Amino acid sequence: MFQRLCLPLLAFFLIFRNDLPAQTAISTENIQKHVHYLASDKLKGRGTGTKEEQKAAKYLAKQFKKAGLQPRGDNGGWYHQFTFKKSSDPHGNVAPDAPQVNSRNVVAYLDNGAPHTIVIGAHYDHLGLGHDRNSLDANPAGKIHNGADDNASGTAGVLELARYFANNGVKEQHNFLFLCFSGEELGLMGSKKYTETPTIDLSKVNFMINMDMIGRLNEEKRIMVGGVGTAPDFVPLINTLNTGLTVKQDSAGIGPSDHTSFYLKNIPVLFFFTGQHADYHKPTDDADKVNIAGVKEVLDYTVRMIESLDSKPKLAFQQTKSRQEDTPRFKVTLGIMPDYTFEGEGVHVDGVTDGKPAAKAGVQKGDVIIGLGEHPVKDMQGYMKALGAFKKGDSTQVKLKRGAETKELPVTF
Repeated sequence: MFQRLCLPLLAFFLIFRNDLPAQTAISTENIQKHVHYLASDKLKGRGTGTKEEQKAAKYLAKQFKKAGLQPRGDNGGWYHQFTFKKSSDPHGNVAPDAPQVNSRNVVAYLDNGAPHTIVIGAHYDHLGLGHDRNSLDANPAGKIHNGADDNASGTAGVLELARYFANNGVKEQHNFLFLCFSGEELGLMGSKKYTETPTIDLSKVNFMINMDMIGRLNEEKRIMVGGVGTAPDFVPLINTLNTGLTVKQDSAGIGPSDHTSFYLKNIPVLFFFTGQHADYHKPTDDADKVNIAGVKEVLDYTVRMIESLDSKPKLAFQQTKSRQEDTPRFKVTLGIMPDYTFEGEGVHVDGVTDGKPAAKAGVQKGDVIIGLGEHPVKDMQGYMKALGAFKKGDSTQVKLKRGAETKELPVTF
């Protein structure tokens, strides 16, 4: 009964909010400006600890200041400085003589005099010139990895949300902390360091929203929202918000981005992600491929969610089971990029890496993998479990759907 009475009021409220003057509504012009600057060749891929990363950080601080926010970094400045030693191999091992990296998060605050704070974050670093083993390009060294979707898109989202909430003429019942992290691509370094030495009291944080790769909203308008199991209020809200987006929900609080650092401090988190693609971690992830209008839709959705939660009491934190807890370690890879927003049965292939087993077997973008050998694949969890049954050199069949046709292709790991 309560829900049926409130939905018309909510619809009226959202219509009213969408009639905001142009200068306060979410702006595609601003999003495009931020994405194109951050993903420009002049910033050389925003590698952690580089001069270009510092240049990007200065740009972020300038935009926060322009929006009227307060600095909330170290010693009253915009930056939260941190250091770490870079790992010497793909397994995260650090050599005793490993060089120290000096980096910085950018921190801005909107003080509404409220008892609790909402954190909105994204990482602004990327792969630089491809020297850190994270690139999926065949010969990455020396190539600029602009990282337009990963994660100029999310960073632009933080900047635009900061401007919106600082200038919307409403004094919300929460303060806001806007965080742009560096070092994410090297192991969530910036967010880990921030939660270890925060510049606000984390016990007063209601929830954290993380935006990582929100720039490729597809025609079906699918978005994955992770962390929905970390507070009991999240799922009912997501199920009732009418946004025009197709939302795939994932309960886990632990994932491959900076919200993980906050979840591990017992803070409810949400993770927004529009899906992987063939340009992921390659020099081809450029600004002209970002769906700017799609980013705006994601930000409008974020605004509506925050406005709905703003009047509620502080959320209760819930622990969730992470995907890693029941997924076996595996020694082989097929060489595909899964579509994490896919809602059908199987694993939808969003991209195929040249030279890897899938490419050699003839797997194509758009295929849906439904089996590996004798192991059925109904979802990502089943896919990873199936991979865990094989070792390097093993041969089997990959079963897939291509349109209306079912195929079995021989594959060797």
